[in-house]
Order: sequence, then C-alpha cells, then structure tokens
Amino acid sequence: MQSPKPRRKAGPTTNGLDSAEKLDELLISSAICNGEDLGPFVRKTFGTGKPETLLHHLKLFSRSKESEIEEVCKAHYQDFIHAVDDLKSLLSDVESLKSALSDSNSKLQSVAAPLLSSLDSLVEAGTVSNNVDLAIGAVKHCVRVAEIASRANRHLQGGSFYMALKCVELIESELLEKTPSSTLKRMIEKRIPEIRGYVKRRVSKELGDWLVEIRVVCRNLGQLAIGEASSSRQREEEVRIKQKEAECVYALNEEDIDGDEYESSDDDAFDLTPLYRAYHIHQTLSLEDSFKQYYFDNRELQLKSDSQIAGFFIVEDRVLRTGGGLISKMEVEFLWDLAVTNMCAVLEDQFSRMQTANHLLLIKDYVSLLGVSLRRYGYTVDPLLEVLSKHRDKYHELLLSDCRTQMAEALSADKFEQMLMKKEYEYSMNVLSFQLQTSEIAPAFPYIAPFSTAVPDCCRIVRSFVEDSVSFMSHGGQLDFYDVVKKYLDRLLGEVLDEALLKLISSSVHVVSQAMQVAANMAVFERACDFFFRHAAQLSGVPLRMAERGRRHFPLTKSQNAAEETLSGLLKKKIDGFMILVENVNWTSDDVPQGGNEYMNEVIIYLETLVSTAQQILPAKVLKRVLRDVIAHISERIFGTLCGDLVKRLSMAAIKGLDMDVQLLDSFTEQLTSLLTEKEANEMKTAFVGIRQMINLLLSSHPEKFLNPVIRERSYHALDNRKVATVSEKLRDPSDSIFGTFGARGSRQNPKNKSLDTLIKRLRDVS
Repeated sequence: MQSPKPRRKAGPTTNGLDSAEKLDELLISSAICNGEDLGPFVRKTFGTGKPETLLHHLKLFSRSKESEIEEVCKAHYQDFIHAVDDLKSLLSDVESLKSALSDSNSKLQSVAAPLLSSLDSLVEAGTVSNNVDLAIGAVKHCVRVAEIASRANRHLQGGSFYMALKCVELIESELLEKTPSSTLKRMIEKRIPEIRGYVKRRVSKELGDWLVEIRVVCRNLGQLAIGEASSSRQREEEVRIKQKEAECVYALNEEDIDGDEYESSDDDAFDLTPLYRAYHIHQTLSLEDSFKQYYFDNRELQLKSDSQIAGFFIVEDRVLRTGGGLISKMEVEFLWDLAVTNMCAVLEDQFSRMQTANHLLLIKDYVSLLGVSLRRYGYTVDPLLEVLSKHRDKYHELLLSDCRTQMAEALSADKFEQMLMKKEYEYSMNVLSFQLQTSEIAPAFPYIAPFSTAVPDCCRIVRSFVEDSVSFMSHGGQLDFYDVVKKYLDRLLGEVLDEALLKLISSSVHVVSQAMQVAANMAVFERACDFFFRHAAQLSGVPLRMAERGRRHFPLTKSQNAAEETLSGLLKKKIDGFMILVENVNWTSDDVPQGGNEYMNEVIIYLETLVSTAQQILPAKVLKRVLRDVIAHISERIFGTLCGDLVKRLSMAAIKGLDMDVQLLDSFTEQLTSLLTEKEANEMKTAFVGIRQMINLLLSSHPEKFLNPVIRERSYHALDNRKVATVSEKLRDPSDSIFGTFGARGSRQNPKNKSLDTLIKRLRDVS
C-alpha cells in the first residue's frame, strides 16, 4: 500500500526582519521544502558569517517534517499489524513444509544412494573409455606416421626419391603437428632435413655423372648427325651423277650404290632421364630456380671447354622441347650465339693461317654439314656461312695456285705423242668422262687418240677444280653461285691453263711433230672447255640452256693461236729448206722444165706427206688454216725470189716453169677434196693468187692492160705496182731496150716487149 504523496508547502514566514533578510529566508525555506541543492546557500551563509539563519530554518524544516512523519505512521499502522499477522501464519506453513521436505529428502537419499553409486561408476567408465579411445587414436596416428616413414625408407632404398619426398611432405604437412608422441615428433623433425639432404646429394651425384656422360654422348651424337648429313649429301651427289650419266650416250661402268636410307634416331641416341629426375626432385624440394641456374652454368662451361657443337645443341633442343621449362628459348639462343661467336672467331683465325685449299675445303665441308645438321633444329647458321663466303676468294686463289702447279707438272710430263688406249675403261676414263668423243660409235681397241696424255691430265685437274669450287660454294645458303664458279673457271682456263700452254709452246716445242700434237691438243681442249662449263652448270643446278646462253669465247685462244703459229712457223722453216733449191733454177733458160721445177716437186711431196699425217691428228679446220698459211708463205717466197737479187733476168720459159709450179700447187689443193669443200678449196687458192696473177700478167700478150683500172680490179687486184715493175723489168728482152736499138736499127721491135716498156714506164711515172 502506497502512502499519499506529500504536498509541497510554502516555507515559514519571518516577521520582523528587513526585506533582504526576508527574501533570503524565503529562498532558503523554499529550497529546503522543495529538496533543492542547499550548497549555494550554505556557502553564502558561511561567507556572510551568519549561519544562524540557515540553522534556524533547518530546525524549523525538521520540526515540520516530524509532524508529517507522525501523520504518515498513524495512517499506516493498521496495515503493518495485518502484515505481521500474515507473516506469522506463513511461518507456520513454512515449518510444515520444512518437515515434509526433510521427510522427502530422507526417502530420496535412501532411494538415490545406489543410483548415484552406479552413476559414478558409469561416469568413471566413460572417462576411461574416452581415454582409451584417445590412446588408440594416438597410437593409430603414430602407427600411420611410422608406416609412411617406413615407406619413405623403402623408396629411398629403391631409388624412388620423388616418392620418398612425397611421403616426407605428407608427414610434414598433415601428420607431424598432430603427432601425440613428442619423442616420435622430435625424431621425425630431425630426420626430415636429413632425408631431403640425402636425396639432394644422390640426385646431384646422378646429375654430375650425367653431365660427364653427356659430353661423350654429345660427341657421338654430333658425329652421328654430321655423318647423316654427309650421307644425305653423298646420296644427292650420286643422284646428280646418275642424272648426268643419263644425259650422255655412254655411261661410266660404276657400281650402283643403293645405300639404305638412314633415318635419324637422335631422339633414341641419348637418355635425359637422370636430368629430368634431378629437375623433378629439385622442384619437389622447392629448389627449381637454383637447379635451373646450376644446369645452365654447367652446360655453358661444357660449351666453352670441349663440347661437340652439333651434339650439344641437339641435346639442348630436346631439353627445350621436353624439359618442362628447365631451360628457356632465350637461354638456348644465348648459348648458340656464344657458340657461333666462338666458332666464327676460330674460323677467322684458322682461315687466315691456312695456305692449302684442301684444308679450307675440309673445314668448309664440316662447317656446312654442321649447318645442315643444326638448321633442321631451328638454329641460325648464317654467321658461319658468312665467314665461309668471306674467304671464298682466298680459297679459290689457293686452288688456282695448286692447279697451276699440277698443270705445270702434267704438261712437263707430256711426250707429245698420241695417247694409246688398250682397254675400254681407259677410253671411258680419258675420253667419255670429258665428252671428248667425236663419234657416237665406240672405237676398236687398241685405240689411238688424236691427243696426248696432257689433255686428259689437264681435264682431270680442271674438273676437280670445278667440283671443289662447287663444293665450296654449295651447301652454304647461297642458291645461285654458278656465276662465281664460272668466273673462277674462266680464270683457271684463261690464266692458269692458257699461260701454262703458252709456256710449254715457247719452251718445249721445237719440231713439227710436237707442234702438230700441241695444235691437235688445242682443238680437243676446245671441246673440253664446253664440257667444263656444262659440268659447272650441272653441278650448280643451272639449266644448260642458260649456261650456253652466257658462254663466252674460247678461253684458250692465245695458246691456240700460239700453237698454230708455232706449227706454221716450223712448217715454213721446213718449206724454206726445200725452197733453197730455187737457187738451182735457170731463170734465163729457153727450155720450159717438164713437170715443174725441182724445188716445187719437193715441196709438193712434203705437203702431201704432211697432209696424210696431219689428217690423223689435226682437225680439218686447223689443218686448213695451217695449209693456207704455208701455201701463202710458198707464194710469198716465190714472189720474193722473182723480186729479189737472186733473179737478174727472166725468160719466158722460166715464167712458164713458174706457171707449172703454181699449177702443181693448184692440183695439190684440188686433191684435198676429202678435207676441203669446193668453197674452201677456192678460198685456199687465194693463198697463191698473187703469184698466179703475176704469172698471168707476164704471160699475157698485152701486159699494159694492167694499167686499165677495170681490168686490173678484175684480174690483177693482188699485184703491187712496184713489184710488177720490178719483175717486168727482168722479163724484158735486152735487145729491145733503148741501147739495144743501136745494133739493130732495121729490125722490128717485139710487140710484147713494147707493151712491157709502156707498162714499166707508166708504173715508174706513177710511183
């Protein structure tokens, strides 16, 4: 029951005080009655030193409250009495309840005591069971750890390092932290680094053994790759030779080489398992980057030491393709650039020291085979080929020097005799192989060739030069190199062989038989040169029509001309020996010599013997040129004799004798029907047209017609005024001269002599 809320009352009034004091008292009283904070009033009161007022008001407030309290107590007294009664009644009920509870508790204690004992036993058994389960789980965990550790040991013993590391990783990542046995845990924690270190040492040792072994493997692999490239090139050469032989009527008797196609077995030639195993193990050990660097550094050291280049980069190509990132393409390119740089430097140094063409060719062949072997793996070999091209001129200069020596030896050993071939293989080797045959019909053996041994010997030297030049130029990345080969072939023929032949002609040719053999050789060389350029074109892969289109003049023209000039000169000397008999001719005789003069008969006999011999050796065109030159020389000698001091006077009988001599030459020319055509016979007769026209003029009835320009151009165009005057002067009869008329004034002058006088006088006036 709540008490009614006291009403707010005004504070007591104070009478008899001044207004200010009254106001303060009212404020204090109001504050006290309203329960406000009296702190300001207390401080103010004590500050003014008049606390009595405050105390007085507080006492008044206290007395007023006592009366209110008394009123409230009176109001609630009855309710309190009723409450006390209720409490007493409640106390009695509580006592009854307490007694009932005590009885119930006793009964409960008697009933629950056995149950509690059983419950305690149950709880204890549950705890023991939980402990046993925990122990069993711990034991199982330890057993699993032990089993995985035992498995790791078996893998280690069996060399399965990756599986051993996977077991160790499983223990470390999933089982070690949960291992309840601290002893086992410490033991495992101690063994894990040892196991990893052991595995690393083992695979590092295997890798080291592999790195040592791969050097030998690279050497064998490189030799295998180079050998395969060489075999492939040889097969291409054989195919080219067979194609060339198929184009010829005759083929060399060579065995057919049907070598089995060799297939590359690079992928089976070496084993990368130790390397990849070591790489995989290091990946498992989280040492991938360090292993990559270790591998790269070791391979770089091997490359710089004594590694076989081809095998080395075949292995690296395989590692790049199948190594799973063990080495990058950039690193392989770095190694290749390093190798190329070193090889270029070595090649430059070696090429600068070499003075033998064969050595240059051997190195070039090996380098080109290296390029062929590695180009199919994607490596760029252009810098190596550039070094080879850079020394192209030096190689050919050395090759030309070697050929110069060989040709000098071959020519110095020549005996200037026709070559005798007893067997067919000799004919094939010395004639067919250079396409020197002049007939499609095989000759009978023994066969006497029109050339001497110097021709096939020099041809072999030139052919070898062409093949060596093509070999150096080919397989080097340059597709069109025929012009280069042709340029050096021109130099070989035009400088080396031509100069050697000129030297041979000038120093060793002294007799007609030697000169004739050399001239015959030159004609054969002309056919051989055509073969050389065709051979160079075929080896260079150039169509023959293009080679024919770009072919120049015969490169041995100087030596050919020298040979023919030497032969003509020796023949002229021989003819001069017979022409000495001209001194025995009676130029003032009145009798015409029957059958011509003796000297001309000797000359004709020699010429006929010469032709019969030369036809077996010399080509017709060469023989024609030489004969024309010799006949022209005979004509000049006769003309020179008529105009010279040997002949003082000429008789008509002597002129007729000369006419018979010229007729003998004419008959000799006409007898060369097997050698000359009608047109060529007429052309050869022009060699003695001068002496023929002179004889015709002297035998004519009116020699003064020589002065007629029309007649002279038609019948006497080869005659010179001075020579005509000189010879005419010798033919004129002395009795018809000016001084001869004194002894025969009454006689009549010979009309022909008169005509000669007129001719001589007019010619002297003209000159």
